[in-house]
Amino acid sequence: MLNIANNPRVLIVDDDPYNIRLLANIFNEGYDISFATNGKKALELALQEKPDLILLDVVMPEMDGYEVCKQLKNNPNTLEIPIIFVTAHSDVTEEIRGLEIGASDFISKPFSPAIVKIRVKNQIDLKKLQENLTQLAITDGLTCISNRRSFDRQLLMEWNRALRVPQSLTVVLLDVDNFKKYNDYYGHPAGDECLKQIAELLTNSCNRNIDFVARYGGEEFAMILPETTSPLVVMKNLFQTLEVLAIPHAMSEFGQVTISAGISIRVPQHDEDPSVLIREADEALYTAKNQGRNQAVLFQNGNQVSFNAVKTDS
Repeated sequence: MLNIANNPRVLIVDDDPYNIRLLANIFNEGYDISFATNGKKALELALQEKPDLILLDVVMPEMDGYEVCKQLKNNPNTLEIPIIFVTAHSDVTEEIRGLEIGASDFISKPFSPAIVKIRVKNQIDLKKLQENLTQLAITDGLTCISNRRSFDRQLLMEWNRALRVPQSLTVVLLDVDNFKKYNDYYGHPAGDECLKQIAELLTNSCNRNIDFVARYGGEEFAMILPETTSPLVVMKNLFQTLEVLAIPHAMSEFGQVTISAGISIRVPQHDEDPSVLIREADEALYTAKNQGRNQAVLFQNGNQVSFNAVKTDS
């Protein structure tokens, strides 16, 4: 993510301290500069600091700039960092090679400081634009939380992570009860506000950075809770908070807005895929709806083991 709040971070990689000082002087105002004198250190700093751009020399001992670039682009944690090669090479074939392995630009020495500064700014501005577009693509426009596309991507990532450890993974599908009646009675603008309140409530209920909330579609939401052994505790707190919030719903048998939830928890297996969690959570949600709404049903490792565990008294 682009470092917007503070100065852009630029990592300078060159085995010659003179060249580092020369480049650093160009960015002595408005930028935060770090440097590395070899490829190994550059890879370490790129992971630790997540710079907004890397100025990378080509000719270095032990690991040249091309190899550093390849490793950065092969790592999902650093592949989005733009790289500008700064080198004495002026051969077109060298420039082509650099661009083919993922570099964003290629500057030959000797260089004009003004040109270097402009090219760096252009790449950082482009990175900011791309990140803004990416964020729009994965964000629900109404509630401003993650959307279904983002959820699918996050679930696959967490599934693969849970496979490697191995560890449990929980998916929760939640549906606002009688939402069509709410819209019909109060109007769609009020319905939109209701969904925003539910989204905020779900987000606030996630106390860990690894928890994930998304709008799954319509009045349905989804949560991913990695490494959670007791999701019903999370859901009980959520239901109680919603009851205290007491959003009026005159067309509901409960007199206020409620939700139903289906929960699936299992340790992923190599002969399965994440859809098994969605399928079980959806089946559990269907059961919760049929049993009277305003409750959660849990599937654990393929077995339905808990009913009405978090049902509120209304």
